[in-house]
Amino acid sequence: MPTTELPLTTHTQLDPLHLKDRMPYLMRRSLLRRACRCFFESRGYIEVETPYAVNTPGEEVHLLPFVTEYETPTGLRHRLFLHTSPEFAMKRIIAAINLPIFQFARVWRNAENSSQHTSEFTMLEWYRPNIGLDELMEETQTLIQSLFPPTLQYGSFNIDLSQPFERLTLEEAFQQYAHCDDLLSTQGDAQKLAYAAQCPLRKGESWEDLFFRLLLERVEPAIGRTRPTFLTHWPIEQAALACKSPRDPRVALRFELYLAGIELANAFEELTDATEQRDRFEKDRFRRTNLYPHRPHWPIDDSLLTALSYMPRCSGIALGFDRLVMLACSTPRIQDVLWINDHITATISYSS
Repeated sequence: MPTTELPLTTHTQLDPLHLKDRMPYLMRRSLLRRACRCFFESRGYIEVETPYAVNTPGEEVHLLPFVTEYETPTGLRHRLFLHTSPEFAMKRIIAAINLPIFQFARVWRNAENSSQHTSEFTMLEWYRPNIGLDELMEETQTLIQSLFPPTLQYGSFNIDLSQPFERLTLEEAFQQYAHCDDLLSTQGDAQKLAYAAQCPLRKGESWEDLFFRLLLERVEPAIGRTRPTFLTHWPIEQAALACKSPRDPRVALRFELYLAGIELANAFEELTDATEQRDRFEKDRFRRTNLYPHRPHWPIDDSLLTALSYMPRCSGIALGFDRLVMLACSTPRIQDVLWINDHITATISYSS
């Protein structure tokens, strides 16, 4: 798919609040970062740093990475990519040290820009060995409750954080909100899903396309409205890095956390079978090549696959830190909580 060059936009359209006027948001950002760091250090986590420019930026089918280049002292040139997640490198660390780790990582995802998206942002990512998805949900809930008051007001939402967060499987959510009684039995059959959900199938729409349309239009607007919601047990095709559920091989041990209309975090009980992981990567690479034949290609991360053989049982989560700050500051624009975002020409005003 060819990229489209965006027209230049005036400063006032993009950033009506100058930097000095956004300082309360940015100070809150600093305090939240410090509080998160204290939370993880108090629980025995080690803060790590991993490379940003890498040979393999990730394998998610629809993400478009930034391309860069390394030039050796002798003048040889080697193409690299800015990673779309630190996940691969952090798993290699877990495999080597078998200790809990966390990172505030800058990540890059090209062709993204909206009130909740920007092409360069901060991910708070952490991994803990020897725990499952349930324990990770408990820890995530404890983190959120430690950062916010018992009641969080965000726009028209009044979120109760004092009670246990809702846990809802994706199949339950589709039953309640998408009027689809048996989501898992429709996998791969777009017409069957359209019939089950009582909605017309658009021309050329695949099962995955319709699945995400229903998720975005019917499910996400209905969850996380009065208390945070963990949306769990995703179809296996939508969780290439998560292990299968021992109770139902059609689903993966994955959750996403929704709060006040915002998708805040994405988590897996990690797949540690290198053979199965390679097979999933190959399938995703085949799909990406077919869907986006003009996008760049990169090698499979063999160092990650080697490390998986040494990884303990482990669960990990990626939380959008900028979105967390948005919630804390009660602002609907991610640009309000960034110091500078030159990708969209943010403005700095200077005091005399």
